[in-house]
Amino acid sequence: MIDETDKRLLAALQANAHLTAQQLGEMLNLSPSQAGRRRQRLEQAGYIRGYAAKLDPGRMGLDVQAFIQVQLGSHGPEQAQGFARLVATRPEIVSAWTLTGDADYMLRIYCTDLAALNRLIHEVLSPHPAVARVQSQIVMDQFKQDAPLPT
Repeated sequence: MIDETDKRLLAALQANAHLTAQQLGEMLNLSPSQAGRRRQRLEQAGYIRGYAAKLDPGRMGLDVQAFIQVQLGSHGPEQAQGFARLVATRPEIVSAWTLTGDADYMLRIYCTDLAALNRLIHEVLSPHPAVARVQSQIVMDQFKQDAPLPT
């Protein structure tokens, strides 16, 4: 279990993963060593899965963001595993979820342009033998950026 101090520490690290034990201690009213031990405990317990830089897609030349819903034709383990292997090989697919409802999967995509998105859909996803239907939604504007998890 985590306490309120742990939750405050996690919220602070989500806002700035570069905080030192000294800075965390000041924010949490702890000594630097106590703050460092708490961070290490939360890392070891799996609350903190890692640290990463958030890149700007536009500056990286990734001007098209889309969500793609995929429906499989059959739902055997081989089909699902084969599709999951395909998804894992594609860097344009930055996240993927299995769903309930009409679609089996939701994919979040970043591409350089519409032509790249078109190629991904028509040359990679749709031809996969397990795929029955692909439906895409192009993001016009992301008015709320990916936010930290609530603590």
